[in-house]
This record gives sequence, C-alpha cells and structure tokens, in this order.
Amino acid sequence: MNPVVYTVDLEVRWRDLDAFNHANNASYLGYIEEARVRWFKSLSADWAGETAAPIMAAVQVNYRRPVNWPETVRVELFAERVGNKSLTLGHRILSACDGDVLYCDGHTVLVWVDRGGQSVPLPDAVKAACAG
Repeated sequence: MNPVVYTVDLEVRWRDLDAFNHANNASYLGYIEEARVRWFKSLSADWAGETAAPIMAAVQVNYRRPVNWPETVRVELFAERVGNKSLTLGHRILSACDGDVLYCDGHTVLVWVDRGGQSVPLPDAVKAACAG
C-alpha cells in the first residue's frame, strides 16, 4: 500500500444509522468525501476554483464490516495513481480506537475539469502532496 497522504477522525452520527443501527452504506461514501475535501482544502485554497474542480469518475467500496454507533472512524487516503489529469485515491475506513478494525477499503478516481466540462491538468499542490 502507498503511504497515507491524509488521515482524519470523524464521529459517526445518529442520523448515519440504518434500520439495523449500523452506519448506512451511503454514509461510508460521505466519510470518504469529507476526508477528501478536508485534504484538498489543506493543500490549497483554490483546489475547486473559479476555473476548475475535481469530479468523481468512479468509486469502489469494499464493505468489510458494519460500523456501529457510537463510533469514531478514521479515514485514511493514499495516492494509488497520479496521472496528468486524474488521480486515483485509495481509501480505508478503520476504527479510530482500534486500528485493526477495518470497516471498508477501496478507491476513488477523480478528474479535474473546467467549467466547460473539459479535463485539465491536476493542480500542482495535489501533485506535490501525492509525490510524498
């Protein structure tokens, strides 16, 4: 696995739960999105600027076990592939209290596009952060 580029701990909210009192599958995507946005914001104020922003082209989530409440999850992001115009970010959601408890893993493919929908080069701050 590539080195982690960003880690954040997030509280599981009551509203994240499904009928079985587990975090709903869609909540996992929300945790991953929150980590991604916080990471981008930490790199540059204009990561989603006037001229270009990232869009999600694909996502894969392998659900390993249910997240119960109450829980604090730790989301780890790592660069799997850095292209000219796209970035594949690996992700893992673990228990913040017990790093041996893996809730999910997978990856997200992001492409930076301009306001016209054309792909553009990755921001320099993102490339630099992924280089390590």
